[in-house]
Amino acid sequence: MATVLAKNTFQKGEADQSAVSFEGIPTLGAPIEEKRFWFQRNKDFDPFAVATQPSVFDDPDSAEKYQPREDWENYHRFDPLARWTWAEEYALVRKIDVRIMIWACIMFMALELDRANISQANTDNMLGDLKMSTNASCQFWLNGRDSFLACRALLGLLQGGFIPDIILYLSYFYKHHELSLRLGFFWTAMSIADILSAIFAYGLLHMRGVQGHSGWRWLFLIEGLLTLVIGIFGFLLMPAGPVNCELVSREKGVVLRKVSWTSASQRPLLSEKDADKRYREETILVNRVLREDPSKSSMHNREPITPRLLWDSLKDYDLWPLYILGLTFQIPMTPPSQYLTLTLKNLGFDTFQANLLAIPYTVCHMVTMLAITYLGEVIGELTFVSMSGQVWALPFLIYLNVVDTSGVNRWVLYTVITLLLMYPNPHPIQVGWNSRNSNTVRSRTVSAACYNMFVQTDGIISSNIYRSDDAPLYKRGNRSLLGIVCMNLVLYPLVKAYYVYRNKRRDRVWDGMSEEQRLAYLETTKDEGNKRLDFRFSH
Repeated sequence: MATVLAKNTFQKGEADQSAVSFEGIPTLGAPIEEKRFWFQRNKDFDPFAVATQPSVFDDPDSAEKYQPREDWENYHRFDPLARWTWAEEYALVRKIDVRIMIWACIMFMALELDRANISQANTDNMLGDLKMSTNASCQFWLNGRDSFLACRALLGLLQGGFIPDIILYLSYFYKHHELSLRLGFFWTAMSIADILSAIFAYGLLHMRGVQGHSGWRWLFLIEGLLTLVIGIFGFLLMPAGPVNCELVSREKGVVLRKVSWTSASQRPLLSEKDADKRYREETILVNRVLREDPSKSSMHNREPITPRLLWDSLKDYDLWPLYILGLTFQIPMTPPSQYLTLTLKNLGFDTFQANLLAIPYTVCHMVTMLAITYLGEVIGELTFVSMSGQVWALPFLIYLNVVDTSGVNRWVLYTVITLLLMYPNPHPIQVGWNSRNSNTVRSRTVSAACYNMFVQTDGIISSNIYRSDDAPLYKRGNRSLLGIVCMNLVLYPLVKAYYVYRNKRRDRVWDGMSEEQRLAYLETTKDEGNKRLDFRFSH
């Protein structure tokens, strides 16, 4: 995030100072480290203390350099003099969680249903019905290659932008550390969808023969219709941004509407009390995020990405280390996950047992993913916490390579694969990490899409590691997975070393500048986003 340049800022070691103020500016909250989790808040925590922290907007010399654009959609709620308490801020965050984050998770669950049901359909002899092999199954799973490519192209066109768009959208409401934690729950929703998909499949696959159709066809149809209904409700209910969202509780319930009011003339639409409350909530929503990261006002949310802006984002070499991690970090675990139901059937379990036995690892995977997401924010370490998933997978992949699993009890092999797939997935951490290191809305928009494309490419690579001529033990494939996990154990420290190096170079330049030179730089620089000298990369 950007360096705080305000003069007379609070210094370490002045813990007895309860507030900071400048002439003519309301009192600020003491710039203490925010207690991000409830278990960190001891009896001395005062929820009614001023929560507004010092920022670049409190120094007249630097405030002008970070001033939001006048065409920014939330500009009319920007107020550098606004102050609020921790109780107000945390209550507002809880409202956002309930009325925006939960619905975002529901939409993601619907998206995942359409992606996860192929694994369940496999157990209903879909490959046999279509006269196809596992070599083609990962990419060509419908009535043939032509129809599959047409359907998947349409599905990708309609759904491909959901994940990067929703990540950018959530960044309008949450601070950086809040977003990382919410993304943990966001990807937990995907795991919940995998569980629901297995449960739905247990019932829907019993429809084989109804109207003369296979069970897997009913599975695709019914889950597709469910996704459509949720998508329509999402379009109707999700607000465009913080000032387009009513978060006011009413006596008869909660109202969430896609409306906005920007002047006093519109206030009669609400009671005076509700209007004042809504105005204050919108002010807190906008300013608490902007004070942490002024770059979030660099683009209007309806401003298009031009080819030039797209190219500038794509050639941002400082984000490519994260793209490379996105390309490789899930490969060691993806083939065992994709082929779990087929493996279970080969071990002698029937169709419905195979689907139900896929549930335990998914539940445990949710727990481990949330655990490392919280751990990363608590200790402030992104790289090595993210690497823990590779460390977790290593012993189980070694087992699959050194043990002749053909002679192993089926429950032992099931346990090993289940433990492997319970790995702590760092995907939420890395998505938030990518967002932090972008530092502009334009770059954040494109980088979220680029990172997601690399993750999807990860899936394509993974789908071609287990081949039919290597079945059913996939010894060659498991050797490849072991080699990739070892490569990842080297990549993560290299990524951290790169960002540490970049930050130290900027520190040398920035620390060597006088106060006047820094202000002159802010006044005249054409550097943008993470290329600014006052920006430091997270790692």
